[in-house]
Amino acid sequence: MAGRVALVTGASRGIGAATAEALAAAGAHVLLTGRTEGGLEEVEARIYAFGGTATIAPLDLYDGEQIDRLAQAVGSRWGKLDILILNAAILGDLMPVSHMASKDFSKLFALNVSANQGLLRAFDGLLRASEHGRVIALSSSVAVKPRAYWGAYAASKAALDMLVSCYGEEVRNISATRVLIVDPGATLTNMRAKAFPGEDKTTLKLPSVVADEIVVLLINDFETCTRVALSR
Repeated sequence: MAGRVALVTGASRGIGAATAEALAAAGAHVLLTGRTEGGLEEVEARIYAFGGTATIAPLDLYDGEQIDRLAQAVGSRWGKLDILILNAAILGDLMPVSHMASKDFSKLFALNVSANQGLLRAFDGLLRASEHGRVIALSSSVAVKPRAYWGAYAASKAALDMLVSCYGEEVRNISATRVLIVDPGATLTNMRAKAFPGEDKTTLKLPSVVADEIVVLLINDFETCTRVALSR
């Protein structure tokens, strides 16, 4: 992946951090985005320690103007974006659909769906400028299989799947851009711990396993608008 520029959202920890490090190890220059600047600095330090390269780009995905400014900066410096990893998300509170507060539901959708639409809008031209623009969105099994009390998160992931897939169909015949939905499966992350506090952590895969799978998918390439569920 030498010479490729990748942007990873939610890159300060978990699957985002692991994916950023795996992409850098494969030769890509990685743009690390997230709100926790300290965490981003730690990821950057690990990348530089093994000889990779990265740029920290603190970003509040709730702020559309920040997304636009980042796209402008990337365009000015590199003129393209080869890989966009849509990873950042929040779980929200698990509760009956009938109990959800509208403001909490809206906040969850603002990050899990609207922010990703903002990223696709802002970086569309830079993805098309690449000879191999690739978009990978991290999803969940609940996007396709309903689960009680997961209504808000499940609905947001289902919306993200369809949003990214529709974008893929729109650019299918007019650019080299391809999109992929990845369901990482049961992974040892803070979000997983919040959702399943009593779970045996030894049964979960590490974020690095998911990250390595993502890099393999990028190297081997994939048909656009497909969905891949990684094994447990």
